[in-house]
Amino acid sequence: MGNLLILFIASLGLCLFVALLYVLYNYWWVPHRVQFIMSSQGIRGPPYEFIHGNNKQILQMQKEAYSKPMALTHDIFPRVLPHVYSYIKKYGKNYLSWNGVQAQLVITDPELQGDSLVTSESEKRARQRKLANYAFHGESLKNMIPAIIASVETMLEKWKGKEGKEMEVFQEFRLLTSEMISRTAFSSSYLEGEKIFDMLMKLSAITGRNMYKAKILFIGKFWEPADEIESDKLAKMIHDSVMKIVKQKEEKVMTREADNFGRDFLGLLLNAYHDPDEKIRLSIQYVQ
Repeated sequence: MGNLLILFIASLGLCLFVALLYVLYNYWWVPHRVQFIMSSQGIRGPPYEFIHGNNKQILQMQKEAYSKPMALTHDIFPRVLPHVYSYIKKYGKNYLSWNGVQAQLVITDPELQGDSLVTSESEKRARQRKLANYAFHGESLKNMIPAIIASVETMLEKWKGKEGKEMEVFQEFRLLTSEMISRTAFSSSYLEGEKIFDMLMKLSAITGRNMYKAKILFIGKFWEPADEIESDKLAKMIHDSVMKIVKQKEEKVMTREADNFGRDFLGLLLNAYHDPDEKIRLSIQYVQ
């Protein structure tokens, strides 16, 4: 019995020692080594803090920026991204920061960005941008004017009952905007589009509140936070909802109930997805 107890304690001690080595290697040695290598190449940045990286500092900067009244200026960069603004001023256009243990090389110099994904001029991406420009162009949106007027009139009618009372209009305009975007993107399926828009808002909120939370890698393998479970669920629901609308549009064309996929943004993407020319045909990922 005594030997078993000694063996158990020794095994437990060995496991704890290995875990300690793992934490020290991944959360102290590797970040400091990366920081040293980047510094030797002229890339500086805020110093790494154990486990948290720069997250605590970033959250503090955001808290301070949001606590001040917003100035009447178009220069909103210092308020929206106060940490990036501060780091650029202190370390230059390109710097190294830390989201927890994850290194982030921030490049704001256009010359160093080159032909990145954002500036890519491939035929498929160029066509995707043209489709988006067409769908949301003034001429195309003219057909939406009656629906927009009706939506605004409904909103104003609802406001009449609150005459003389203080009200928060942000939520009202958010709902109005979501309806307009849904109608433009999904046309007759705009009610389903509004649901997708609401789910995207929830997903954005979850992402926002978890963006600068420190994560310990090996714990995530055994325990999944509630927000992560919820975000995975929302992402799947959004994907399923979009694909449901896609299949409905495809079925209408296949059964000759409709001549085309529609002139809304999703319809234009589907037309491009079914284009006979493989060189400019968009993949399903672009549609999703």
